[in-house]
Amino acid sequence: MKRMSLATVLGAALGCALLGDAGSPSDHVVSKAGKSKTFAAKHELKVNVPEGAKKVRVWFTMPQDDTAQTVADLKVETAAKYTIEKDSEGNQSIYVASDGSAREISITATFTVTRRETLTDPDPAKTRPLTDEERKAMARYLGANRNVVINDEIRKLAKEIAGEETNPVKVARKIYDWVLANIEYWVKDPNNKKASPVGSTEYCLTSKTGNCTDFHSLWTSLARAAGIPTRMVYGSFFKAELDGKDADQSYHCWPEFWVPEIGWIPHDVAVADIFVGDFTLNADNEPKVKLTTADGYTGPDKAKVDWYFGNLDERRVTWSRGRDLELSPKPDAGPVNALAKAYVEIDGQATGEKSADGKTVNWTRKLTFTEKK
Repeated sequence: MKRMSLATVLGAALGCALLGDAGSPSDHVVSKAGKSKTFAAKHELKVNVPEGAKKVRVWFTMPQDDTAQTVADLKVETAAKYTIEKDSEGNQSIYVASDGSAREISITATFTVTRRETLTDPDPAKTRPLTDEERKAMARYLGANRNVVINDEIRKLAKEIAGEETNPVKVARKIYDWVLANIEYWVKDPNNKKASPVGSTEYCLTSKTGNCTDFHSLWTSLARAAGIPTRMVYGSFFKAELDGKDADQSYHCWPEFWVPEIGWIPHDVAVADIFVGDFTLNADNEPKVKLTTADGYTGPDKAKVDWYFGNLDERRVTWSRGRDLELSPKPDAGPVNALAKAYVEIDGQATGEKSADGKTVNWTRKLTFTEKK
């Protein structure tokens, strides 16, 4: 059994966690002082290795130190040999490589995280349109990803939504409001709506539904098409109803967009869509709706709809930023769509949590926590 302290694991590189070695203070979200909470978390991964496997590789997400959260007392426990690796966006992960002789790979990380509210000031009067130089510098956040597409349909729609407006904060809010008016979170009607498995702009636009990754893929596509640099953040909620319970927190994602003179601004239009309240709670949707937010749902709340444009609650943890990630060492299957939980390859093939027919569990991840008072 191996243990590694936070200082050894993270080291000085965490100061650049948001944008890799190019990190600087301007790369971070600048937030006002707000509420904070501290959580003791346990993050577990178990990979079932099939008979005959010759090469098994695992990248397991880690909590990232940034301006919204401080990580302490991180310990990694595993019987396997591992290293800490950093990907193309600066996200750090626990990496294990195996020859397939072990039937199971188990990794447990425990840590304490103090998370702060993210309170920005998305005031249109404080910004302006991007210059050509800024667009060039932000090119990596203006282009398409594999599942975050920018095509003629998206460009046309972005232009229709923005109209004659050129102020990036106002355009971002127009896109936010358009998504709220036209897309519905699948948990509102779980018997008839579902999410895509990959977080897809095209799926969300076509089906008019999806989960957080679908919502935010569509928002990101529209924002980038409108000339607003945007990146996606993957993390998890520390859901109030699950405090101290043996229940996985799953994952959640949200975008950050960049505007001149202000910097990076987060929002969460997916959670905001729940608080629009354009649905009736029933036995089918109520449990899912309540667990889709950080601290439950008691009904429509316009103030929260507005608040989630530019602000985030403190019941979260960040695992990674970016899409189409180049992991280290490089996976055989190429760039990774997103790192929300873990990425597992067996004999060079990306391996989902379950087999295509849902009958075989390839790997499981569980995040549990207790709030520290």
